[in-house]
Amino acid sequence: MAVASCGGMQQQRSAAPSGPSAISSRLNASAEAVAGDAPAAARWTGRFDDDDDQLLPLRPAPSKSFDVFINHRGVDTKHNVARLLYDRLEHLSGGRVRSFLDNKSMRPGDRLGESIDEGIRQCKVAVAIFSKRYFDSEFCLHELASIVESRKVLIPIFYGIKPSELILPQAVADSKDHAPRDIERFRLALQEAKYTVGITYDPDTGDLAEMVYKAADAVMERIQEMAVPQRQMIASRL
Repeated sequence: MAVASCGGMQQQRSAAPSGPSAISSRLNASAEAVAGDAPAAARWTGRFDDDDDQLLPLRPAPSKSFDVFINHRGVDTKHNVARLLYDRLEHLSGGRVRSFLDNKSMRPGDRLGESIDEGIRQCKVAVAIFSKRYFDSEFCLHELASIVESRKVLIPIFYGIKPSELILPQAVADSKDHAPRDIERFRLALQEAKYTVGITYDPDTGDLAEMVYKAADAVMERIQEMAVPQRQMIASRL
């Protein structure tokens, strides 16, 4: 099932074990655990194991929290700079820094708009990868506007374009598909990014690996800087 977004993500369904008795046991165990009745939950879990010992035991749903939001146009950058940056940040941090990249961070059943809004709300740093077809995507522009309005630290990557090219296309400005308020939001967000120091990269002559390493280092430095005041506050209380 395909899901559209700024990155143009695609999700694939995965098979899961099933069985009426096992499902019933799981649901009852979950209900008892939520209600705080550990012994009852254990009894249901035991019944579940008796029904089908091939199925996986109950596990808590993974929590979602993100430190970095990667705003990008999938058709231009999903399979190069965006994915490489995602992998590099995970490698540098040993998995401690989590990045929101649409096709890596959302699962079937997630609501697109809500997931993106939550990823932006949680992040400490946002990376906006501006490319030739970035401006064709309403999702990209909405994400950028939300990032700027949330006053997140923004690190622009100018991928095959110059900062001076961050101008809302006239076709978008004249489109009846956008409310006048949204057009103004897009313009202000692009202007803010235009005058933010970023990383410029020419796909024809540049070293992609070097650029990704530089961008990842910049993100990690910003995250570490934000952690310093919190550590100082803890030390001052001791």
